Amino acid sequence: MLVMSKMLTLKRPFIWLRRFRHRCGYGVHSPFAFNLITNVIYEKNKYYCYKPLAAEARKLKSKGKRSYSINTKTQQLLFRLVNSVQPPTIVHIGSIKSSSAYLKSGHTAARFVQADTLAQLPADLPSQIDFLHIDSSCSAAEVDACCTALLASIPQKGCCVIGGIRYSTATKKVWQKWMADEQTGISFDLYDVGIFFFDKQKIKQHYTVNF
Repeated sequence: MLVMSKMLTLKRPFIWLRRFRHRCGYGVHSPFAFNLITNVIYEKNKYYCYKPLAAEARKLKSKGKRSYSINTKTQQLLFRLVNSVQPPTIVHIGSIKSSSAYLKSGHTAARFVQADTLAQLPADLPSQIDFLHIDSSCSAAEVDACCTALLASIPQKGCCVIGGIRYSTATKKVWQKWMADEQTGISFDLYDVGIFFFDKQKIKQHYTVNF
């Protein structure tokens, strides 16, 4: 994973240039999608919790508890997404423990459930999952299994975030499979994460965002 992290760092400028035209909501006509892109994805506010959350992430890394790479920008996006959706229930699957802190801080009143794998989720998992996060430590097969088992539990106002959707060919294929599935609605490809919403009253459409 360290090798992949270095490779990804080297590729960043080329990824950004390739996606340059997909920035700042240009050409997006859906009010919902435009609002999410401009006021959540690209929001620049410095939330008070960012500094202590970054310190906590560094502490976890120094203790060797984070074996997979995720950048601070993506972690802060998780916080903003939860803060926007305000989900009563959050489920985080994967081994990136620092992500849990960002997710929890976005809505402190939410019921939070974390497990490294699908098999480790508790038996009393809520029947409704309002916000599902599958982080980039999960294999493509694990992401697919999580989606198969849990997407039906996400309500109309819910959201699912999948990490590292373009970090491997296999994970990209899983992302594309569920992007086309009738269970999901509007979707956003940010390269580092993919985001699904489930409101069927909105026209199903896919957006690429240069994040």
